[in-house]
Amino acid sequence: MLSAFVRAFRTPDLRRKLLFTIGIMVIFRIGSFLPTPGVSYPNVQICIDQGESNTLLGLVNLFSGGALLQLSVFSLGIMPYITASIIIQLLRVVIPRFEALHKEGQSGTAKLTQYTRYLTIGLAVLQSTTVIITARNGQLFQGCSVDVIPDDSIVTTLLMIITMTAGTGLIMWLGELITERGVGNGMSLLIFTSIAASFPGAMWSIAGGSGGIGAFLVIMAIIVLVIALVVFVEQSQRRIPVQYAKRMVGRRTYGGSSTYIPIKINMAGVIPVIFASSLLQVPALLAGFGDQTAGWKQWVANNLAATDAPLHIALYVLLIIFFCYFYTAITFNPDEVADNMKRYGGFIPGIRAGRPTAEYLDYVITRITAPGSLYLALVALIPTIAFIVLGVGTNIPFGGSSILIVVGVGLETVKQIQSQLEQRHYEGFLR
Repeated sequence: MLSAFVRAFRTPDLRRKLLFTIGIMVIFRIGSFLPTPGVSYPNVQICIDQGESNTLLGLVNLFSGGALLQLSVFSLGIMPYITASIIIQLLRVVIPRFEALHKEGQSGTAKLTQYTRYLTIGLAVLQSTTVIITARNGQLFQGCSVDVIPDDSIVTTLLMIITMTAGTGLIMWLGELITERGVGNGMSLLIFTSIAASFPGAMWSIAGGSGGIGAFLVIMAIIVLVIALVVFVEQSQRRIPVQYAKRMVGRRTYGGSSTYIPIKINMAGVIPVIFASSLLQVPALLAGFGDQTAGWKQWVANNLAATDAPLHIALYVLLIIFFCYFYTAITFNPDEVADNMKRYGGFIPGIRAGRPTAEYLDYVITRITAPGSLYLALVALIPTIAFIVLGVGTNIPFGGSSILIVVGVGLETVKQIQSQLEQRHYEGFLR
């Protein structure tokens, strides 16, 4: 891997892409520390030091690289875009127009991307309003006595909403710039940057906390094992052989080749973990309003909001398995794949083309998704099990979603760099 990066920096055009990508990532991190107008930055630092942050916003704070608790210009991070992308993908099942646009190719994809941008801005307005209200009510920093937003006028509120929304739009534009002119998927790399930026401080807090050096070393060993597991599973795939029959078009012969359909064990990625985490936060979020002494609110706090509660863990696992099957069914359509194979003269050896091929693919997907969903649940639960056993508190930052994202984006970026190096290598060889 190190040699690949050295060769990449020796290639002039690839070096420019890498430096451009790194520059955008630096700009993204700088924006995470620029305070939003109307926010008292000294008071925010006081609340961070003396108060406990709202755990319900932990996922947003993780994907923003800690910018949410700073109430910076990039407070919302890339989360509105992720939510908008997921909603647009889910709407393809409900709205036939969206599915038709998806099948149109590049023009339809561009239209869906435009819809995603509009929805991202709308969600950014809603989320920025929620963050501001939460900060003013004292729920963002629990136990903090100072006001992080001293001025509660309408003008200041509107200015903060516009600033945070504009920050989300700027992040979306920076991610698209990386995709067009840099290396890798821009949005994924920005998420990677946000999560990786929080690792050093989190490791330092664990080493200097109640767990001590012993807990720090154990957690580091667990992280290494989890990363190895994630790399192994993410690289694993079931290859379904496909044979293309020979056909004559004019005087030329096409087909007659053999290939395969790669089916990953984890086709849903990290989406089921994010869905399950977000859905489990809804009851606790509703219980946070009003009288906190009500009996049902205490039950929610003890059984659903507490991440180490048996009911929370059981629901978490069941939701991950459900969303894993659900999202895989959305992203992989066996009927569409079977129709495309039949159209171009392809078939699976021993399976008839058409409907039998679709049924076989559906059977394989159903069987392979079972271990994939259990793998996701295991990776997501490892941090929870770790802090229960070690007793270092519930704020271990290395959640399953963060490890999956960091490792997955890292592998994909390295693959893209290596593929571009191979293209240049073959060009030089042919010359």
